[in-house]
Amino acid sequence: MRTFRLLTVLLLLVSFATAQQKDAPKKVPDKKPAATQKTEEATQPHPEDTRAVESQANAPASPSVLAPATPNTKFDMKEVAPIVTHHSIKAASGKTLQYTATTGRMPIKDAVGNIEAEMFYVAYTLDGQEPGRRPVSFAFNGGPGSASIWLHMGALGPRKVVLQPDGWMPQAPYRLADNPYTPLDQTDIVVIDAIGTGYSRPLDTDTGKKFWGLKGDIEAFGEFIRMYISRNERWSSPLYLLGESYGTTRAAGIAGYLVDKGVAFNGVTLLSTIIDFQSVLTSRRNDEGFVYTLPTCTAIAFYHKKLPADLQQDLAKTRAEAEAFASGEYTAALAKGDTLSAAERTAIIEKLARYTGLKKEYIDQSNLRVDVEGFTSNLLIDQKLRVGRLDGRYTAPGPVSTLDQGFFDPSSAATTPPFTSVFNDYVRRELGYKVDMPYYVSVREAPYVTGLKWNWDAGDEMGFADTASALRSALVKNPYMKVLVMEGFYDLATPYYAVHYTMDHLDLTPQYHKNISYVDYESGHMLYIHTPSLEKMHKDYTNFVTVNLPQ
Repeated sequence: MRTFRLLTVLLLLVSFATAQQKDAPKKVPDKKPAATQKTEEATQPHPEDTRAVESQANAPASPSVLAPATPNTKFDMKEVAPIVTHHSIKAASGKTLQYTATTGRMPIKDAVGNIEAEMFYVAYTLDGQEPGRRPVSFAFNGGPGSASIWLHMGALGPRKVVLQPDGWMPQAPYRLADNPYTPLDQTDIVVIDAIGTGYSRPLDTDTGKKFWGLKGDIEAFGEFIRMYISRNERWSSPLYLLGESYGTTRAAGIAGYLVDKGVAFNGVTLLSTIIDFQSVLTSRRNDEGFVYTLPTCTAIAFYHKKLPADLQQDLAKTRAEAEAFASGEYTAALAKGDTLSAAERTAIIEKLARYTGLKKEYIDQSNLRVDVEGFTSNLLIDQKLRVGRLDGRYTAPGPVSTLDQGFFDPSSAATTPPFTSVFNDYVRRELGYKVDMPYYVSVREAPYVTGLKWNWDAGDEMGFADTASALRSALVKNPYMKVLVMEGFYDLATPYYAVHYTMDHLDLTPQYHKNISYVDYESGHMLYIHTPSLEKMHKDYTNFVTVNLPQ
């Protein structure tokens, strides 16, 4: 009997346990984020953030540009009247310029009028002029994700940071001085900071995602321009755009975007241009960047006296020779890939060493394809120095070691401190804009932004970021619009030869190509930090503005 009872109890317990297992909720595996197409991060070692040019900017965009864990930080969008101050300086012509500076934030609204962001700007207007006839230039740097203090305090504003004549960093504390080469003598100037940079802020972090991409950024700047010319009654003014680096990507996009909305520009200036990323990006599946970067490598090697004696005589002649080799023999050799014969390979290695100053062994190990980081790290390795990417004239030892593989740009390291320090002093003390919020030189400095990935909006039909098509559209729809391309010979971020290739492939007739002109400078990416180039830039830009005024 006891045995029977014991068996009965055991059976009941087993049944109960089995029932519990059936009724218990099943453990749901942790949900993984939905698979998304990879978007390369646009990292930024320099103010201009043109490191993005080297990254896989051609990759399709991810639906989310921020890590999911980022808190949705909110900002006060209450509109505040701008600060207005009055000043005067003496221009290079000797004429005294009396001008007004207007400093504030412009609201960017959605379709029903809700403020989604506020964009910081400083507008300089010459006193005593008729606003409806006076030209106005909208200017910005790029990044993407960079503030516009570089153009503002280095070239366009009536006050500028003091550097050494060649653009080298001076000793701290850094100083501010009048800029006799400001184009304010011929055009009013509005300098704009992208959303998330400077004092520009989105409504909140989630809303910021809308603007941190190729398309949203262009639309935000387009809306700023519409708001500015509306609020300041400048619809009848001659309008100009001036963008630097990724700012040229934006400027080309804005010209195409706004012409369809009834805003036509008299001129667009592209300073250190990148509007077709395929011509600059280097990868195992894209050789264009290697080809169109080569003449800039030659110019930098010339500057550092690393070329053979016969190539060290005349920079213009040497560059022309390098261009011909790049577009001819070098392009053909790369196109052959693994079918290139041993003899052909040896001949190309010899010529690459001749035009770059690099060792033949390194060129061979690089499979005839030396990227920007490889060139800047190896050109002066015998001196334990690296050369600048944004400006190849700059040199410095690697911050960790000579052979450290981490990216380092001496030209960025030399310009960031003086520009940042001087602007923060200037905006408060002279422009009277005194706020407690920090001025972010890069959106990546903002603590409310984590893991920012720029949304490239899939680029063109092949995946490369492109606004050359938008520029072409603007040129065709507005045959009076002129384009001025400014290029520095020592700029590896946006090589000058790549720009010529892009412009030559816009599929335009000679009639429209006449509207595109070029000026070059013996400087780098921020060509204006070199004092002689700044003086030349003033002449080139003011001439561009005045020549293209309506008759």
